[in-house]
Amino acid sequence: MAARVDLDGKPIKPLTICMIGAGGFIGSHLCEKLMAETPHKVLGLDVYSDKIKHLLEPAGAHPWSDRIQFHRLNIKNDSRLEGLIKMSDLTINLAAICTPADYNTRPLDTIYSNFIDALPVVKYCSENNKRLIHFSTCEVYGKTIGSFLPKDSPLRKEPEYFVLKEDESPCIFGPIEKQRWSYACAKQLIERLIYAEGAENGMEFTIVRPFNWIGPRMDFIPGIDGPSEGVPRVLACFSNNLLRHEPLKLVDGGVSQRTFVYIKDAIEAVMLMIENPARANGHIFNVGNPNNEVTVRQLAEMMTDVYSKVSGEPSLEEPTVDVSSQEFYGAGYDDSDKRIPDMTIIHKQLGWDPKTSLWDLLESTLTYQHRTYAEAMKQAIAKPAAN
Repeated sequence: MAARVDLDGKPIKPLTICMIGAGGFIGSHLCEKLMAETPHKVLGLDVYSDKIKHLLEPAGAHPWSDRIQFHRLNIKNDSRLEGLIKMSDLTINLAAICTPADYNTRPLDTIYSNFIDALPVVKYCSENNKRLIHFSTCEVYGKTIGSFLPKDSPLRKEPEYFVLKEDESPCIFGPIEKQRWSYACAKQLIERLIYAEGAENGMEFTIVRPFNWIGPRMDFIPGIDGPSEGVPRVLACFSNNLLRHEPLKLVDGGVSQRTFVYIKDAIEAVMLMIENPARANGHIFNVGNPNNEVTVRQLAEMMTDVYSKVSGEPSLEEPTVDVSSQEFYGAGYDDSDKRIPDMTIIHKQLGWDPKTSLWDLLESTLTYQHRTYAEAMKQAIAKPAAN
């Protein structure tokens, strides 16, 4: 493997990385990249390893086998956590409950998972002088300033009213009874704590705010590779409908606007943060693709077209159906209107720009979804009829 150099041309020394949440969607892609392209070592912590089992098994079969270890643990109550952080140069915390359906129905779990459970991680990094890359969320921005303007106000179209900047935009949440904001508030508070540790105790940190990273292995397909009950995030929800030949459910008309970035582009950004601490420390980075902006309704229409192409199956005559947020998520749901990341800081510090168009990333992802799940879905749908 050729010697790696950072953005300033300096050699990168091999790191030991404690990755909390290594078995999840982002963690699995990051582990793959680290094993395939770097000499770094990963101590992977998670309660599940399904998404990285191809990296772990069989032991000794891969050139990287001695560079990845999996520790099955829950950071909530495991005394091994501090020791693993002490053994590492860098800790990356990906652990979170991060599914909108849970914010409403499990607000306590959501707050504990995203704030209380993260506290020891921050404490151990600070006390042991270890660098931390903490994954937050674009949800910390809440609603845009523009959403409070009159519906017909021309100011709604002015970027300063809806483009989200790490160092300027306020965090605006709905009222307390809208429990949807339990996640955003917990994430915002842990961000403030990390920032304070940096300011008061000199802890080296980077905070990542992902804007809808999507790609293979994201979330679960209900009843196939995850619980039958439960509502995954939008990509998996729509994929589930497409695989079942059901209309895609649009919550409150699907008018919310989102931007989507391909997981492989986003992982490149994380690699730059890992390997360029001098440029990344002390910064909060939006990681998204402002060029891939659509309403949720447009996303549904696009996914329907792409799935028809990759599966060879005709689209439904009525591909979408409108449902209320109360019906879909339960009482207490509230939504953010628009999430467009300002990319100035990450471009300036790390020279990163996303490359993959929305059509291309959907084609890649839905090809994976169809190849991985279509047969299992056919069997699952056929079972009740056989009884």
